[in-house]
Amino acid sequence: MDVKPPVLLPRPREVNFSTQVTALAEKRLIVIPDAGLLFEAQTAEHALVEFSGVNWTIVAGSDYDNTGLELRIDPDMSHAQGYQLVIDSEGIRIHGADASGVYYGVCTLCQLSQQYGDALPHLTIHDWPDFPARGVMLDVSRDKVPTLQTVIELVDKLASWKINEVQLYMEHTFAYQNHPQVWAEASAFTGQEILELDAYCRQRHIDLVPNQNSLGHMERWLKFDRYIHLAETPDGFDAPWRKNSPPTSLNPIDPGSIELMASLYDELLPHFTSKFLNVGGDEPWELGLGRSKEEVERIGEGRVYLDYILKLYEEVHSRNRTMMFWDDIIIKYPDLIPELPGDLIAMVWGYEADHPFDERCAAFLGSNIPFYVCPGTSSWNTFAGRTENTIGNLSNAAINGLKHGAIGFLNTDWGDLGHWQPLPASYLGFAYGAAVSWAVDANLEIDLPPALDRFAFRDTAGVMGKVAFELGNIYRVPGHFRPNGHALVDLLKAKPEDLDRWREVYHTNGGEDGETFRVALGKVDEIMAPLSSANIQRSDSDLIVSEYELAADLIRHACQRGLMLFDEGERSGAEMAAELEALIERYKQNWLARNRPGGLADSVTRFENVLKIYRDS
Repeated sequence: MDVKPPVLLPRPREVNFSTQVTALAEKRLIVIPDAGLLFEAQTAEHALVEFSGVNWTIVAGSDYDNTGLELRIDPDMSHAQGYQLVIDSEGIRIHGADASGVYYGVCTLCQLSQQYGDALPHLTIHDWPDFPARGVMLDVSRDKVPTLQTVIELVDKLASWKINEVQLYMEHTFAYQNHPQVWAEASAFTGQEILELDAYCRQRHIDLVPNQNSLGHMERWLKFDRYIHLAETPDGFDAPWRKNSPPTSLNPIDPGSIELMASLYDELLPHFTSKFLNVGGDEPWELGLGRSKEEVERIGEGRVYLDYILKLYEEVHSRNRTMMFWDDIIIKYPDLIPELPGDLIAMVWGYEADHPFDERCAAFLGSNIPFYVCPGTSSWNTFAGRTENTIGNLSNAAINGLKHGAIGFLNTDWGDLGHWQPLPASYLGFAYGAAVSWAVDANLEIDLPPALDRFAFRDTAGVMGKVAFELGNIYRVPGHFRPNGHALVDLLKAKPEDLDRWREVYHTNGGEDGETFRVALGKVDEIMAPLSSANIQRSDSDLIVSEYELAADLIRHACQRGLMLFDEGERSGAEMAAELEALIERYKQNWLARNRPGGLADSVTRFENVLKIYRDS
């Protein structure tokens, strides 16, 4: 029998593989020492039934003659969360350094069972993680709020890839009972939903970490009369991206800002068993431009910011939690970093392939402040991701995080400017991030399309993984003109008065009038042609196909607008409007299949701005 080595996600660090196989027999036992490993045993049991066709009974104790699978904790193993998996003629044995290690061994067994059915190859795997914390952060505030079922299904997938931390980034999407006005139109997560999700995650060895931004990105609060007095610039400000922007940041020197956040923590934290709280603190665009201007001029921006962060720290510490915060402001003032308490965690973030993680990590290592590296999936501000940048950004973070002793790796998935990307566009980033955060050296060169086919899309035809990979690289055709961006998405949002600037940008980057858009159109057609041959074995297979077809059509539409930019398009404004109207209807249907209605209108408004331009042309 020709037995090929397995495809595994993440790849284990040590695998001894044999082509000899053991056929799994009926009437065997899954043996655990006691009830403490029941869930791990049940996870293995379900996979063996589904993929191997054997239904083994779970028992506790030892000395059974017909043991098929043994699960056991071995405290003498040297690496926390590590495991050893052995398959030979005597059966299957999974020993873990702790319960999570046993679970990760079971996850590997499930992937083997999925590939080999009832005839498993003989092998020995020794495996353990590089990063103690391996997380995913979901943006559930701009503008997409997923249903609880969507999050639960994603948690199952992430857990199977050995992710052990999930954060839900919240600005206004927790149903604070004392602040109902803020989330009334947002379809927010209720307290009961968070309690249920926390328990679900905990069973799968995932820490559900609360994440409530506490300084910047507070525009959903500050638009109401009840909170506007806490704004740094109540009358708005000139942001880097536009004039007359509404207020986004709290006034850091107003005691009321801390009082507000303390009240939010009091209501939010009891719903989580995690010992951590991410308070954000990033991008306070107005800092020093309004009510704190005089104080910033007196003692400096860095000192004003640090003083506020230390006040947040006291609130978090008094509630017996460990505070996390983003590093983008404090890193500008390295002389202040040593003043940070040693028991908070800095979140070192950056989303481009060339982000200076090496330099940023070194700054915190020298201060003895524990830190995570926080790259991203690169799917936001796109229709289908940015594959090359995703891999570069995630591998950069993993290599330098490991080099400098980061205690965690948080893979962020944002929803800037309407959250236009569908959830499956982030699967590639989730998968690669899970792989390199588990074992960097073993996974840097992992072949992503087949791994995605098996463990993300479950496409037995081997089509969907390549489609996702290649469509995510379309951004390279017209060029990459700004961080966190996709030129075709930016072009679709561009106003008529911006078009001269866009012509200049394309010519500066070597474009020849509309040629780059014709090339992109051809590439999209080539990439999408095999999609009809996909054989996705998931309950949402039709939805995944619909989401990728819509992403491709939105890219095509943006290319047509690009051709109009250079007066090479063959469509009228009315024709473009009719096409975009149909795309918007499909967008709404796909959105509601995974997400709540709150936020949909805000997201669609960004498309409707383009519609108005077409109709007025």
